[in-house]
Amino acid sequence: MNKPLRRIAMFCGLLVLALLVRDNWIQLVQADELKTDPKNRRVAIERYSQPRGNIIVDGKSITGSTDTKSGDFRYKRTYKNGPMWSPVTGYASQAFGANQLEALNDGILTGDDDRLFFNRTIDMLTGKPQKGGNVVTTLNAKAQKAAFDGLGDKKGAVAAINPKTGAILALASTPSYDPSSFAGNGDSDTAQWSKLQKQENEDEPMLNRALRQTYPPGSTYKVVTAAAGLESGEYDLDKATDTPDPYKLPDSQTKLGNEGSPPCKNATVRTALQYSCNTVFAKMSNELGNEEMIDMSEKFGFNDKELDTPVRAAESVYPEDNKPQNAMAGIGQASNRATPLQMAMVSSAVANNGSLMKPYMVDQLVAPNLNVVEQHKPTEMSKPVSSENAQKLQQGMETVVEKGTGTSAQIPGVTVGGKTGTAQRGVDNSENPYAWFISYAKGEDGSADVAVAVVIEGSDALRSDIAGGKLAAPVAKGVMKAVLEGER
Repeated sequence: MNKPLRRIAMFCGLLVLALLVRDNWIQLVQADELKTDPKNRRVAIERYSQPRGNIIVDGKSITGSTDTKSGDFRYKRTYKNGPMWSPVTGYASQAFGANQLEALNDGILTGDDDRLFFNRTIDMLTGKPQKGGNVVTTLNAKAQKAAFDGLGDKKGAVAAINPKTGAILALASTPSYDPSSFAGNGDSDTAQWSKLQKQENEDEPMLNRALRQTYPPGSTYKVVTAAAGLESGEYDLDKATDTPDPYKLPDSQTKLGNEGSPPCKNATVRTALQYSCNTVFAKMSNELGNEEMIDMSEKFGFNDKELDTPVRAAESVYPEDNKPQNAMAGIGQASNRATPLQMAMVSSAVANNGSLMKPYMVDQLVAPNLNVVEQHKPTEMSKPVSSENAQKLQQGMETVVEKGTGTSAQIPGVTVGGKTGTAQRGVDNSENPYAWFISYAKGEDGSADVAVAVVIEGSDALRSDIAGGKLAAPVAKGVMKAVLEGER
């Protein structure tokens, strides 16, 4: 063979070798990546070629699938009472993908999860179509309905937790949306999706306000400040606090007063909670200092960027700040921000004698044959306060409901603790404030069965009527009653 032919042969050999290397690289290394690539239409076709498994509440499915009998995507996701449950389920759309529980548990719901290999093998051998497993939640259907109905046409959110386990019992957000309306892949689905986007709908119905929106927590945060004060040993529940009224903020000429004419001068911590005294808690926050306030806040879950329920919650923030701003943050204003879930966690920890359980809303992942693939185990997240001080905080919060600003949350024959909040909003408080209420209710055995946080972001009530005790407390009461009636 002459020299030019040898060169051509060597070049062709190198090309064949490169082709073989590339082919093996694709098959052995990139196979999984290409298989799961969102742009791979075959993935979507396979995903919707059989009914998805279901999301379960109280033993009943709140999702389903319907046979479209047309197009590449045979089965379309359906939802029962979609607007009420969408903050829990999220959506699964042929055109727009999935989010929340639908996305996080997609492998289980489609049957593609590696833990369902045995089920897939049996189905293949018997000629049966592949089946998806189910996601069993911790949600309480009656509590969720009470939360959703209680919010009504108001913009806001509710989060309810079992203090003893951290199980999320209700997660409502309004205004809401129906995931069924864009679950398909047609023009009508696209039109419905567009109507729900922030650019076309300023109410943002797809925003999960219970988990993903932060607000100034207002006076509900005073429970955390009181906890820091009690833990410091410098304050006690029924000991006078030597607080002036009004209180001049540190390093400032600004004087902070109280709403109305409550007995806040030198008030005890119990009285300050009962009447929601700004002066007492601003002074307390200043005296404790920014570092100690941050430390206590973080024990309750603030400044945690990775709180998964398993849906990721937005970070609630207690900031590093100067003295006057730290004093205002101590009463839930300034740069203090919290999600409704976070404030439910505060109430939950107090109710559970100082132990904060990690919130979660998936109890089990179940295979198509009903075998449990994964079982959640409740875990303690932190111990913000001692049992002794938690019980003192309970006494203070129960005084709020017995004869303070939270009397509208009273449930006959039930011990209820709570804290109202009306958080300023806008420059110089120019916009309608946020109405807050956090609470817990004790069962017949004396332990707390439910802790709740409610925020009303917007309503058609007069500004003078926007207060946590008037707007948010009745919603919390309805949720607590629903849980307690179910326990009985």
